[in-house]
Amino acid sequence: MGDKRRSRRRATAVALALAAALAVLAGVSAATQAEGLQVLHWWKSASERRAVDLVAARLNEENVVWRDSVIPNGSGVGAGIVLRSRILAGNAPEVAQVNGIVIRDWARLNLLLDLDQVAAAGQWEQKLQPTVNAVIRADGHVYAAPIGIHRINTLFYNRRLFNRYKLAPPDSWAQFEHAAAVLEKAGIVPLAQSSEPWQVGTLFETLVLAEGADFYRALFQRREAAAYADPRLAAALTHLRYLKRWMSHPILERTWDQTTIELASGRAAMQVMGDWAKGELNEHGMVTGVDFGCGVVPGTAGYHLYNIDTLSMLATRDSHRPAQEKLAALIMSPGIQSDYNQIKGSIPVLRQPQLSKMDSCQLASFKLFSSGPQAQIPSLVHRMATDEIVRDAMVEELHRYFLNDQLPVAEMQRRLGTIARTFTKTP
Repeated sequence: MGDKRRSRRRATAVALALAAALAVLAGVSAATQAEGLQVLHWWKSASERRAVDLVAARLNEENVVWRDSVIPNGSGVGAGIVLRSRILAGNAPEVAQVNGIVIRDWARLNLLLDLDQVAAAGQWEQKLQPTVNAVIRADGHVYAAPIGIHRINTLFYNRRLFNRYKLAPPDSWAQFEHAAAVLEKAGIVPLAQSSEPWQVGTLFETLVLAEGADFYRALFQRREAAAYADPRLAAALTHLRYLKRWMSHPILERTWDQTTIELASGRAAMQVMGDWAKGELNEHGMVTGVDFGCGVVPGTAGYHLYNIDTLSMLATRDSHRPAQEKLAALIMSPGIQSDYNQIKGSIPVLRQPQLSKMDSCQLASFKLFSSGPQAQIPSLVHRMATDEIVRDAMVEELHRYFLNDQLPVAEMQRRLGTIARTFTKTP
């Protein structure tokens, strides 16, 4: 009888121990769940995926799980709509890629966490490029963690094709025309280009910059009425339409990385794109300075048309803040800044990055951006120069113009001017 009691007691003890163990495991699981961060972003090409995976792996070492929520477009088109709809549905991500002036707009809606303590502890103001430091701030607070700086006005060229046909990288539009004519005669598409709206806009804003930096600022930053009637805008619009002769026919709507593959394969010889294309070319086995070169859109050599990638932390639940602050601090670490940007094609946001890890394209980009505000030009298309609603409206009009050769240049100037007048600038 005593043996039976002892057996029952042992069984009960085992059951209680098992229950306690399960409770502990459940607690660990819940804690792990709380430390996970869902990140809304638009990095989806092969090189971007590898760069994101690097950050996710380093974050995992901090016992925080990176959970992907990818917007299926390479430029963040519709990102604001997706984020707004998720917030309204009560399903906001903990982290979102929020670039440029949009940071200020979201912060003023009290939707973003301030990162003031993280920034102070990490001495961000002392370490960051001044322009980057200004971009991540709104009304005296820090609302984003910057991860990289891209140069938009880059003219990539297939070096092997240029060597084969004894062509020099074009420093002027006359040299571009000469190279394009030779390449076309050889059956090679001179300029890889998609008809996707933001890619058309990207090409166009480099053509505007070629008309002069102050004119660019008057048009897109200050939105001066006189700039929209200026002959220089007509020249840029005419040039955009003219360049179609050097593109494939028909001009298909492809993602930017599909366009870049045209350059990598040798089916096309040149591409105007942000330097994220360099990361993709590297991913396809092309060596910087050997298989391809990073030139500059003619007329823009002294300027760095920039985009700054940033991640903001959404004000979801207080329990997420420690993990969100870990990610923000990690992003600013020298190791991530160096390794991530080496893969991505961009340059670190730091004043004193690890120069030894940069290739020739990155070094040139870093040197120019670091030279000061006179060289730094904020991108319209990539949300640096103006409000998102203005940006979206202008990109859409430019797309219509690009597709419709019957639309007069003067009419396009009028339409862009109307957009600029309709939407009042927010200080």
